[in-house]
Amino acid sequence: MKNLQISHLVAGTMTWGQWGKKLRTKEMVALQHFYFEQGITTFDHADIYGNHTTEADFGKAFAASGLDREKVQFITKCGIQMVGKNRSHKVKHYNYSKEHIIKSVETSLEHLQTEYLDILLLHRPSPLLDPKEVGETVNKLIETGKVKHFGVSNFTPTQTNLLSEYVPVETNQIEFSLTTHEAMFDGTLDHMMLKKIKPMAWSPLGNYFKKQYPGLKQLMPNLCEKYKVEEDALLIAWIMKHPAAIVPVIGTTQPKRIKKAIEAKNIPLSLEDWFMMLEVVSGNPVP
Repeated sequence: MKNLQISHLVAGTMTWGQWGKKLRTKEMVALQHFYFEQGITTFDHADIYGNHTTEADFGKAFAASGLDREKVQFITKCGIQMVGKNRSHKVKHYNYSKEHIIKSVETSLEHLQTEYLDILLLHRPSPLLDPKEVGETVNKLIETGKVKHFGVSNFTPTQTNLLSEYVPVETNQIEFSLTTHEAMFDGTLDHMMLKKIKPMAWSPLGNYFKKQYPGLKQLMPNLCEKYKVEEDALLIAWIMKHPAAIVPVIGTTQPKRIKKAIEAKNIPLSLEDWFMMLEVVSGNPVP
């Protein structure tokens, strides 16, 4: 099995369809090309996005894009069972049975119009997850070539360790940002570094643009001026400085904001500025 390869930023597709921008096929094609031309070749999905429609919309666009499938990576997630339109579920729950995982993968392959998934993730942990059943199922999917790599999303270190007894877990996609940084202190990132599990960060801008952070909002303009960048880039640069080599999943569909995120890789954020950002957002001196 080849080593896991993803781009330094991942394009999150959650808001491309019905849950957000409602992009038409032509618009999706243009966005796929733009991301690809910027060197962002990994696209993140979940079966539930757009009420189970976004994968198919994306797949139709990608088929029309002319892009080389071998030069991009498709991630998708399975397991969440939502209550909603065209769903008979009475309560939101998780399903990690052999039958459901296989059905979900085969449906995602059909919708994305591809023969394989580069990465399959379990979307969230379930208290009823049977690690042996999941391991046997995923290993079979890997053996048949339908899945290249396997990981989890939002799993704790102990949950990941349990699953790792039955199948290699290569990545964990977690919520992580300057404003939601608990993973640095609860052992999550330590565990991933120790086990050589690639961290991906969803919602990398956190709540910065949604909530009031008086100290941080006062500091950021000075840092933006110092590094000649805008806030988006600085927030992502803060994530990228962590030694776990965290890969941010950016959800924007706007070319201008995509370029801002790309700038983050080249920002020489100093050690003291990194800690200053952490201190002002937490409201407490560094211990």
